[in-house]
Amino acid sequence: MPGENLSRDEARERAALLSVDGYDVSLDVRSAVGDGNTEGGTDGGADGGTRTFRSVTTIRFRCNEPGASSFADLIAPSVTAVSLNGRDLDPGEVFDGARIRLDDLAADNELVVDARCAYSRTGEGLHRFVDPEDGEVYLYTQYEPADARRVFANFEQPDLKAPFRFEVRAPEEWTVWSNGAGDRTDGVWRFAETKPISTYITCVVAGPYHYVTDSYTRDLGDGTTLEIPLGALCRKGLAPHFDADDVFLLTKQGLDFFHEHFDYPYPFGKYDQAFVPEYNLGAMENPGLVTFREEYIFRGRVTRASYEARANVILHEMAHMWFGDLVTMVWWDDLWLKESFADFMGTFANVGATRFRDAWITFANRRKSWAYRADQLPSTHPVTADIRDLQDAKLNFDGITYAKGASVLKQLVAYAGQDAFLEGARRYFKRHAYGNTRLADLLAVLGETSGRDMAAWARSWLQTAGVNSLTPQVLLAADGTVDELAVVQEAAESHPELRPHRIAIGLYRRTEGGALERYARAETDVDGPRTLVAELAGAAAPDLVLVNDDDLTYCKIRFDAGSLETLKEGLGDLTDPLARALCWSALWNLTRDALLPARDFVGLVLRFAGRESDIGVLQMLHAWAGSALTHYAAPDWRPAGERLVAEGALRELRAAEPGGEHQLAWARFLASVASGPAELELLQGLLDGTAKIDGLDVDQELRWAFLEPLAAHGVADEAALAAELARDDTASGRRHQVRCLAARPSAAVKAQAWAQLVESDALSNALVEATLSGFQQPSRRDLLAPYAEPYFAVIGRIWEERSIQIAMHIVRGLFPGLQDSPATLEATDAWLAAHASAPPALRRLVLEARDDLARELRGQACDAAAGTGVSAGSGAGSDAGSGSWSGSGADQAQRG
Repeated sequence: MPGENLSRDEARERAALLSVDGYDVSLDVRSAVGDGNTEGGTDGGADGGTRTFRSVTTIRFRCNEPGASSFADLIAPSVTAVSLNGRDLDPGEVFDGARIRLDDLAADNELVVDARCAYSRTGEGLHRFVDPEDGEVYLYTQYEPADARRVFANFEQPDLKAPFRFEVRAPEEWTVWSNGAGDRTDGVWRFAETKPISTYITCVVAGPYHYVTDSYTRDLGDGTTLEIPLGALCRKGLAPHFDADDVFLLTKQGLDFFHEHFDYPYPFGKYDQAFVPEYNLGAMENPGLVTFREEYIFRGRVTRASYEARANVILHEMAHMWFGDLVTMVWWDDLWLKESFADFMGTFANVGATRFRDAWITFANRRKSWAYRADQLPSTHPVTADIRDLQDAKLNFDGITYAKGASVLKQLVAYAGQDAFLEGARRYFKRHAYGNTRLADLLAVLGETSGRDMAAWARSWLQTAGVNSLTPQVLLAADGTVDELAVVQEAAESHPELRPHRIAIGLYRRTEGGALERYARAETDVDGPRTLVAELAGAAAPDLVLVNDDDLTYCKIRFDAGSLETLKEGLGDLTDPLARALCWSALWNLTRDALLPARDFVGLVLRFAGRESDIGVLQMLHAWAGSALTHYAAPDWRPAGERLVAEGALRELRAAEPGGEHQLAWARFLASVASGPAELELLQGLLDGTAKIDGLDVDQELRWAFLEPLAAHGVADEAALAAELARDDTASGRRHQVRCLAARPSAAVKAQAWAQLVESDALSNALVEATLSGFQQPSRRDLLAPYAEPYFAVIGRIWEERSIQIAMHIVRGLFPGLQDSPATLEATDAWLAAHASAPPALRRLVLEARDDLARELRGQACDAAAGTGVSAGSGAGSDAGSGSWSGSGADQAQRG
């Protein structure tokens, strides 16, 4: 990646110098099909060289210091011609592979760049995908944060917004889409000029996609009617599975919701949604043409949680039309101004507008889990981050920017009030439409509408890092009622900020029927190390005290000793699903903090997960139980734990309602933990039809889920996987087969996978991910041990030679964390010490992986101590150690 970075300082200097009036971009992608020897062609031939396309860009821009110099961005194999204000420049002199030097600028300028850009196989830039099912070629672009420069010359930074006009020459049988409405005349697709937008949200999708249309109409109340053409597209091979009607239903519900709450009509004309192959992200908010990973089109049966997740993503991206596209951050420091808001609004709209009225449970259980992990890594950062350059920006699309930021906004709504929050958003859009903003701009409108001191709130919540722990302290009076209830707030030594929290405290006790139900609740502001909750004095003695009931704030929940005993004996008796989800999340945090032995957490899952009604929570418990076994269980106990979990999963699978989604979830969990002869024989029987579980439909996706453990344990060989691919020779089938092939328990297999990942760049981004997933099998750590030392020898070269997306996959995916010993920790420390000057983004990835491993070793020590009868509550490795589960520890990382 040398020469491709852009610093914040460079961007500031360029923004102070230049203003952009507009772009005309002409692309010729006819070379995407056949041998590539049409216009654009290839460098070095269609078979042996880089397949390229022609890109001609005209940029009209102003310079407020005539005579000054600047640069345009372009990453391309070659540039044919460059002209500035009618003056031809020598490409060999002004183009260095990433930048075009622009000297002696005039007050008004026109730059024309004729380049040959490369199709991508990494999901960055213009990605080219060949469908193995029918040989058809599909194209789409993905740019965030800075890959538009791989497709056309530009000024690649978010605050140099401009209108764009695109035209595209494509194969005759193709359809082409872009941000604006388009049509084809004289063999060229021409698209309407966009509103002023940033380069990273421009988009082109082209190919023989299956396309469905609909429309949305809304009376704006001022005598005008808003009409938005709707479209949804996917590969032809996925058309039989495409439930476009549900996508359109959610789209219309979202548009209604956001128009009602934002009071600013959708500003970008049409609204297409493209589900595309080999996509690195969940989705991208390109105005007028949102792109999604095609896995959101379900080839097999999935649970309601999967549909809820898709709805959340659809609404998240829609919220970006206002937060991010209409109003955009100046630089990536304020990435949260779009991502935190979209993450919050996705769930807010899901609950308020769709059938997924329990989406806040998913947010509390799954989304915030991501935030808690990220906020305890050594790389944690404030929500408003210090983004020095584009590599920093790439890594900051993380749990802080998304899920913690959304959690903080949820806290803000509780703090300032929903009406004030939404009125602030409305003023923000109207005041800054088509412009760029910083934190201060948002705080100004929120201060106006709430009457609160937003600067003080922002200092605590947006400009400091780390997560607080809240623990209840209960003193009972002689008559058994609550004499005093206090909330103790703690923070890690590394991030000692104690924040103001608006929280609810719930008191729960058993009913005559044995259920655990809330009988008292109080909302209060927690500030400082200890806060008395006077409203609950005199209440009957509780069996369980739940701080942050209803999940109003962002914190780690801890328990007093009595509450913890209640959960150990009767967590499944909690009747409120959100309260259960919060308790499960708190118990998982205790496990990760080495305050609850992994075997105890696994035992709670085996005892109570079968009673969990919320399917999303159940699937999260499955993931956590698997993570507990793989990463936090003592190695000596791990085999016994694996047996217990596999037997429990099989038991629950057989007990689940036939044909229900809980049965499907338990079947998938069984596949993920199967290791013994009984489970593997059952999985094989379900595949070949010699075994049956009433109501369980083993569709193609479930077949691949069953095949992976069979391959990993040597039951399914290469021939069996080839036979399955013949049954499902699709893009999805090939990804599954690649993963299963790499999972086989053979030294030769692991060597081949390592070579494909490290010594070659032939694999596409999707197949890199599949190979990494198959390679890292916890059931055969011995086969991975030989790659621990080579990992540290190759990651520097990988970072230099590969695109940042692929380098991130490989550096994360090959870290030898399954070699969970102090020796691996020492090897990591040695690399970090010897590579102090390595790129900061690379060091960050290694530091995060190191922290994961250190946390896991602490968890394993806690679990081992429990196995010997020694107190597990040593608080080993915690910043604010504790002798019981109700203490607080400073998290450093989280898997799962």
